[in-house]
Amino acid sequence: MKNIIVIGATGTIGSAISQVLQNKGYEVIKASRHTENSIDIEDTESIITFFTKTGHIDSIICAAGDASFGSFSELSDEQINIGLKSKLMGQVNLCRVGLQTLNPNGVIILTGGILAYQPWPESTNIAMVNAALEGFVKALALELVEGKRILVVHPPFVKETAEAMQMDGSRCPAASEVALTYLQGLENEENGKALFVNENHIINQ
Repeated sequence: MKNIIVIGATGTIGSAISQVLQNKGYEVIKASRHTENSIDIEDTESIITFFTKTGHIDSIICAAGDASFGSFSELSDEQINIGLKSKLMGQVNLCRVGLQTLNPNGVIILTGGILAYQPWPESTNIAMVNAALEGFVKALALELVEGKRILVVHPPFVKETAEAMQMDGSRCPAASEVALTYLQGLENEENGKALFVNENHIINQ
């Protein structure tokens, strides 16, 4: 049985990923800022402490990280830095530390977002971070050894989030559907790729 860390496990997508993996028989270590296995990806010392406690691990999935919406002309330094510090550098630092404890043939799966490819108005900050994550994954994959892999998933808005924001969620996939994309990344042999979700759950580009 493979042991898998799911970071952001209390969030909408993270909790769905955890459930899908448990249903498949994986041993899941749920982690977030609000769980017993506490980790804050914005704090490198927190990441180091977390992996010191967990020891070696088979796979790491991150569904955590914040970034700000807002008109580009009105975004403050603080708003821009949220995305850079949290969603981008948080996941980069997670890889820097996590790769040291990742077992051979293990995989790290990060989370970007479809706004890197299909941006909305006032999404420049998030689109930038998501696109940067994909570039990072593609480059890091060229350096990995011992069969280790890295992928990024670009999920769309999920139905639950859209409805919570009082938007029409009828065309959005449920979090449980998005979670299948992470499962596919875990179980395939691809490296340095971005995974996308569509009405048939998964497309690769």
